[in-house]
Amino acid sequence: MRELAEDLAGAGRYAVASVVGLRGSAPRGLGSALAVTEAGAVFGSVSGGCVEGAVYELAHQVLASGRPVRERFGYSEQDAFAVGLTCGGEVEVFVQPGSAEIEAALAEPPGRPVLLARVVGGPDALLGKGITVLGDRVVGDLLDPADLAQAPTGTLWLDGLEVFVQRWDPPARMIVFGAVDYAAALTRIGKFLGYRVTVCDARPVFATAQRFPEADEVVVDWPHRYLAATDTDERTVVCVLTHDEKFDVPVLVDALRRPLAYVGALGSRRTHERRLERLRAAGLSGAEIGRLRAPIGLDLGAATPEETAVSIAAEVVALRRGGSGAALSITQGPIHRDLVTTSG
Repeated sequence: MRELAEDLAGAGRYAVASVVGLRGSAPRGLGSALAVTEAGAVFGSVSGGCVEGAVYELAHQVLASGRPVRERFGYSEQDAFAVGLTCGGEVEVFVQPGSAEIEAALAEPPGRPVLLARVVGGPDALLGKGITVLGDRVVGDLLDPADLAQAPTGTLWLDGLEVFVQRWDPPARMIVFGAVDYAAALTRIGKFLGYRVTVCDARPVFATAQRFPEADEVVVDWPHRYLAATDTDERTVVCVLTHDEKFDVPVLVDALRRPLAYVGALGSRRTHERRLERLRAAGLSGAEIGRLRAPIGLDLGAATPEETAVSIAAEVVALRRGGSGAALSITQGPIHRDLVTTSG
């Protein structure tokens, strides 16, 4: 929903539809949102197009009545023209007028953690009400923030009320070592995927904001020294593009000992064999070295920096989502692995 903030600024009255429940395969995840203004403008999506028309009509009903509505959409083989998900899944959508809690969530600057909790099941008078937690500040008083502290995005029951919780954490980090042309392309796609991107290189003539205008920060420092002084977590992506042993081996030794989401290094297979020897000599275990994705990226036949950036990003996404990297046309099972869930 927070991605709608810029579109809804100054839009006047609006209704917001949120995905609060999923069953089977679905094109969008929990919390996906579509907003409809009183003037009829539409922003966002709840289904990738399958049920948007019906949700648009529901939003206008909610704007007219002021009362929230919860609707379930599925697929009926008996009625091919019924509104539903052609992928065979089922989605529950909660539509409500804009509220103080929603406004607070939309107004918080990107990059700051936000928790929004709304009642989606219970007495009519309480539907759509809830709280927004912005650090130490709370908007609304219907729910106790302590009851929601550990709740993930999804629904839960509190004192007989069905509550839908949405969390927005600060964006995950992507740290790119090596101020090269591949890094410029990777920075652009990293930002597109929602990462906070840092480019680091020890050479000040190359590590400049002018060369990497889309990076959140450009740092002039030795890679291993910068990483040693930098906080990372299990979501952090590290891409070493220097393919210069005096730069990449020291930083990889540190990175491979951290619980990171992804560690990849650019270079030919011959370069990688020499790199492995040096990593072993530095004392890394077989398990630690086994976490290294090198040569970096998926086999797309990439040739240009932009194509190489796509192959790296594809590998990052596949690892994050549990994908195989194979063509969907030759695989079996769900397409949207992390969206196959039950809630509500």
